Amino acid sequence: MAEPAAITGWGLIGASTIAREHMIGAIRAQPGHDVVAVASSSEARAQAFAAQQKIPAAYGSVAALLADPAVQAVYISTTNELHLEQTLAAAAAGKHVLCEKPLALRIEDAEAMVKACRAAGVVMATNHHLRNSATHHKIRDLVRGGAIGRPLFARVFHAVFLPPHLQGWRIRRPDAGGGVVLDISVHDVDTLRFILDADPVDAIAMPQSASLAQASLEDGVMAVLRFGNGVLAQLHDAFTVKYAGTGIEIHGEAGSVIGRNVMTQRPVGDVLLRNAEGDHPIPVVHENLYVRGVAAFCNAVRGQGRPAATGEDGIRSLAAALAIAESQRTRAAVSIRRD
Repeated sequence: MAEPAAITGWGLIGASTIAREHMIGAIRAQPGHDVVAVASSSEARAQAFAAQQKIPAAYGSVAALLADPAVQAVYISTTNELHLEQTLAAAAAGKHVLCEKPLALRIEDAEAMVKACRAAGVVMATNHHLRNSATHHKIRDLVRGGAIGRPLFARVFHAVFLPPHLQGWRIRRPDAGGGVVLDISVHDVDTLRFILDADPVDAIAMPQSASLAQASLEDGVMAVLRFGNGVLAQLHDAFTVKYAGTGIEIHGEAGSVIGRNVMTQRPVGDVLLRNAEGDHPIPVVHENLYVRGVAAFCNAVRGQGRPAATGEDGIRSLAAALAIAESQRTRAAVSIRRD
């Protein structure tokens, strides 16, 4: 009788909402992969989470999880200020790393994370889920294929309402990277980088603290980015808007491509191409964003291709988000750090 295939075991660093709602299912959807351990700063929380999610092992420390030989890869979804230390520890333990965005609170820390994983010979990726959306892949294909001519402008509408169960550190803790810029704007930047195949070079922004944010944090922002290919992009991000809907638009010399209800974790939304001949709905075959992203990561671990968003992608999106945050403080345009 043949031996059963070996399971690639994942450890969850952080018993988080996103792990529960999206990532555990995405990992278990991959053939030969399973979640085998979870760690939390509260061992009781880890044990309760493990029991609920049918995870075999629960730990009260990251060190204990990394010492588990059943763990070959980790998904990090703790608060942002912890990502650096946890990624460095995972790399030292020889574990592959899929880390939530933003990678860190400073560019230098994000660079150190990527360098440590490279030196350890493990795969590192950033969990920028939106670039895995079928709608954004379709928009990217249209732009790259010349359907709108030379891109000139972009607009992103990502003003939503932060649900009460997520309103903790995001609106109260600057030390953890709270605020809408590091939570939402960083996603917009990565999505635009993916679609335009270009990096932002300058940022200017104005913040708003309307009703949720505390401790000098912002719960809304409007920003403009200039990309290296000349595109000007407008971002509208918020935690406080209940009914706006989300979307992304890319406007070019020969047409526009418009995505509606696409800045979301769910596999939904519509894409429209508008040009001199009129409006053309574009067929989209939706798929789970997280399953697609984890599949790319697992392939990379096997030496097949690259993660959907690499550690370097995480550095570049963080650099732009930090420039937006700096512009909010200084009320001046900020050049975005590039390699």
